[in-house]
Amino acid sequence: MGILLKKVTRENWYDCSSLEVFKEQEDIVAPNWNSIISSFLWENWNTKCIYDDDKLVGFMMYGVEEETKKLVLVRYMIDKQYQRKGLGKKALYKLFDLIKIEYGNVKFYVSVSSENIPAQKLYESVGFEKSVERMWDEDLMEIQL
Repeated sequence: MGILLKKVTRENWYDCSSLEVFKEQEDIVAPNWNSIISSFLWENWNTKCIYDDDKLVGFMMYGVEEETKKLVLVRYMIDKQYQRKGLGKKALYKLFDLIKIEYGNVKFYVSVSSENIPAQKLYESVGFEKSVERMWDEDLMEIQL
């Protein structure tokens, strides 16, 4: 089965909001509960739980940013007990497939803190390139899908 992306629902939202990052990552990764609430207030954001087979391992939120109309991955995390196992990269490739189905061949962005070097390296490893643009006081990276 491998990596699955499942919509956040009333059945999985609590488990998804309970996922954790390492202590040193807490200042650069927003809590999942915050993102889940935001997705209900602004309908243009899609939230997905990341599963490795039947194990919940991560969370993501993406959508079209209202002001710029850019398609952006704004939240992305893998639980601390599943990091450094290649799951983050596999889930990004799965997301690329989903984006192509939902939006076609588009430019896709990710916002990332300039201090979050491991995330930048992960995004570069799947084809994102640094953009000169910034969004929400974070760096933007882009990929053409």
